[in-house]
Amino acid sequence: MKRLLPPVLLAALCLFSGAGTASLPADRPNILFVLADDWSWPHAGAYGDPVIRTPHFDRVAREGVLFEQAYVSSPSCTPSRASILTGQHFWRLGPGANLYGPLPAEQPTYTALLEQAGYQVGYTRKGWAPGELGERTANPAGASYASFDAFLAARAEGRPFCFWFGTTDPHRPYDEGAGAEAGIPLDAIRLPAAFPDIPEVRGDVADYFFEVQRLDRELGDMLARLEAMGELERTIVVVTGDNGMPFPRAKSHVYDPGVRVPLAIRWAEAVPAGRVVHGFVSLTDLAPTFLEAAGLAVPEVMTGTSLLPALTTAAPARERVFFGKERHVPSQESPDGGGYPMRAVRTADYLYIRNFAPERYPSGTPNYERAFIYPAWYADTDAGPTKHYMVEHRYDSPLHERLFELAFARRPAEELYDLRKDPDQLHNVAADPAYAVICGIS
Repeated sequence: MKRLLPPVLLAALCLFSGAGTASLPADRPNILFVLADDWSWPHAGAYGDPVIRTPHFDRVAREGVLFEQAYVSSPSCTPSRASILTGQHFWRLGPGANLYGPLPAEQPTYTALLEQAGYQVGYTRKGWAPGELGERTANPAGASYASFDAFLAARAEGRPFCFWFGTTDPHRPYDEGAGAEAGIPLDAIRLPAAFPDIPEVRGDVADYFFEVQRLDRELGDMLARLEAMGELERTIVVVTGDNGMPFPRAKSHVYDPGVRVPLAIRWAEAVPAGRVVHGFVSLTDLAPTFLEAAGLAVPEVMTGTSLLPALTTAAPARERVFFGKERHVPSQESPDGGGYPMRAVRTADYLYIRNFAPERYPSGTPNYERAFIYPAWYADTDAGPTKHYMVEHRYDSPLHERLFELAFARRPAEELYDLRKDPDQLHNVAADPAYAVICGIS
């Protein structure tokens, strides 16, 4: 049965009546959160990519809401996942701001709050990771299960659930040639402008596409399972990624290929189908959204904003979004493993980046011998054919050298990109006097 009240009003009534478990509606929605590992916008059929095939993501978008401007808080697994769970930007999470860093136990998570309210909460494969639990006794994503089916089998009848499906697709390593063997047409791939256009790189991107499509098939299996149970319509289905594709100038960087991710949300009971949201949203907004949909109070410490108004009405979204990084892998020469701290703000017209250690290399030291703990050249960029080609062939031509420098060379303290003229974010105009006022953006 469909709700008679819109979810925002329903949540407000629940809060007014005391916000305890007993006051919650009996038909609280289930939550299926599907999180890809290293998936960039716009690599899905719903965004118009001419090659990749994602029919199940496209279905979620078609029967729900597609977000054009969704951004992670940080382009690195641990801090991004921590920010999703806590509804806060990564820089508020202490050691949780770094890859491998623990998420402080005093930080509330939407998973724990839902479990306290009677939800069955669990995850499979990659939950909050990688990192040490520290003072926590269990993964913040919930109890671990072998699969979605195993989780459903353990669920008490009628109990609402919140499940985190943490696939490792499309994280590296890839089976080289898998994309071409699956029939992905290499010549039709739209390469990011920062990549050299050569067969090795096209094959590497095709292998990445192959794993995105494998994720999509698993999404389809879960949708079919819920449909067979008669629970798909009352389940909030969210599909997104934790950071961008594992390629140079993407993952671990704050350009669009590193921080802009696909996002589609379906909730047939309450959300009209077929809408597209063009305003900015942050994945920190998911935790408040889940809590509000369940009729729970959102802790004041959460800085994200519930997406329910954007899902159910034409409510305006943000005009800008913030993100950044402290440390990805310990790939610098400093004794503490260093990092490459940066902050950025993105609007419709500009991307502004502040690099706080411009004397360092943004992708890690080029010197294998002097990297601390993580000895590999440019270790903040995952190893693969595209990275290897760009490093080994950087002097083959002026273009190759330019692309290598964009990915691996030192950067100035300030970067500014005029997206009206430079949507690929390749030409830094921060030093141009004509943009002096824009560099004061906040």
